[in-house]
Amino acid sequence: MATKRDYYEVLGVERSASDTEVATSYRRLAVKYHPDKNPNNDEAIGRFKEASEAFEILHDPQKRALYDRHGHAGVNGQSGGGFSDVEDIFSAFGDIFGDLFGGGRGRRRRPRKGRDVRCDVTLTLQEAAQGVRKNVEFQRHEPCVKCSGSGAAEGSQRETCTYCGGHGQVVQQAGIVRVQTTCPACKGEGSSISSPCRPCSGSGHVLKKVEADVEIPAGVDDGMQVRITGQGEPSPGDGPAGDCYCVVSILSHPLFEREGQHLVCRMPITYSQAVLGATLDVPTLSGPDTLSIPPGTQTGKVFQLKGKGLPDPRVIGLGDLLVQVNIEVPERISDEEEELLRQLAELEQKTVAPERQRFFDKLKNYFTGDEPDER
Repeated sequence: MATKRDYYEVLGVERSASDTEVATSYRRLAVKYHPDKNPNNDEAIGRFKEASEAFEILHDPQKRALYDRHGHAGVNGQSGGGFSDVEDIFSAFGDIFGDLFGGGRGRRRRPRKGRDVRCDVTLTLQEAAQGVRKNVEFQRHEPCVKCSGSGAAEGSQRETCTYCGGHGQVVQQAGIVRVQTTCPACKGEGSSISSPCRPCSGSGHVLKKVEADVEIPAGVDDGMQVRITGQGEPSPGDGPAGDCYCVVSILSHPLFEREGQHLVCRMPITYSQAVLGATLDVPTLSGPDTLSIPPGTQTGKVFQLKGKGLPDPRVIGLGDLLVQVNIEVPERISDEEEELLRQLAELEQKTVAPERQRFFDKLKNYFTGDEPDER
């Protein structure tokens, strides 16, 4: 009779290994030597059973203590050597490793959540800034009224699937390896319908248009999604319904452009306002405000109004309103305006501003070929 290997050696861990290290090592070996990954490989199946036997002892504090004191003799009759086949291992450790062993051998299948659905909601910029409650419409499947969701025609009922005996799963076996799969006849339902309901074609559900209210948080941006929990498709089993995701679209605004939390307003000003300075009436989402621009303001200059922008549902605080001023050149002027501008033009020829003077100097040098060395 072959001598059993040390359980710590089998799992490849130190004798001081923690429970987590023991479990992690076993999971790695179980995946490597899993029978489904190594069909008709007796050596791999042997390694799989050996690792499971070692884990059974070392993950149990009392059995591990006996093994540490007395070795294999201390745990005779308590170890995985009693596993009759691989299915026993699946039953013993399936709950520990979730779906590692192929979807829950020996355990109840976890009910699947229903599919999610989508709807679209359109907001004004004002609604997006303040938050709003909206009523939305979308389509989802509802239980068929005719058959009360059973899928069976009136006067008939669902019958236990004869292929799987109502389990929804079938087991295929090759030697000691057993593989459990969804029943192909009933698609995992465990029952079938001989006389399907006509309105729903035996599905038990019909597509309907439904309505729901959704709370849109302040500060949502274009393309964001807001979830309405439990308003999606029903579960194919006894699980929870899916969710409905509302995709937000925001209408363009006649005065503001959005840049994240900030708003941009482009305001035209006159030449005289730019030169002399002025106090402007500025629109904001909360009402009119004032902005003072200093004398000598250049076109394209951006002024910042703190806290006049938008909130963001993901962060605290408000954005700013960025006011960009642009000097507007009128296409038509009155005779009086023309006369005044001609007088101004004469004065400008006598008193050249520094920036214009520098440009004229560069222009003169360019035409004379006497360009300065800018290195």
